[in-house]
This record gives sequence, structure tokens and C-alpha cells, in this order.
Amino acid sequence: MNYMRCQLQHLLNPLHIYCRLQQAGLAEPLARRLCDAYERSVYRRILA
Repeated sequence: MNYMRCQLQHLLNPLHIYCRLQQAGLAEPLARRLCDAYERSVYRRILA
């Protein structure tokens, strides 16, 4: 797997996004719902 793809998978990983949302101050349930929707609609289709 090439380097750029690995970096994108790491940075755009739903768990990584969830942690960044939590650090930004979003409530846990909202951050979880946003990441669930993001994973289903974007991450799985493009990067996984």
C-alpha cells in the first residue's frame, strides 16, 4: 500500500475523527453519531 493512502486512512479514520471532535468540545453522543454517519457515507466507500 502506498504511503499517501496509509496516511489518508489514518487521518480520515472514523475513530481519529471522533477523538478530534471530542477534543474540540463536542458532546460524546453527537460526536459518535457524526462519526457513524461519516463512516457509512464516506469512509467505507472511498478509503476502506
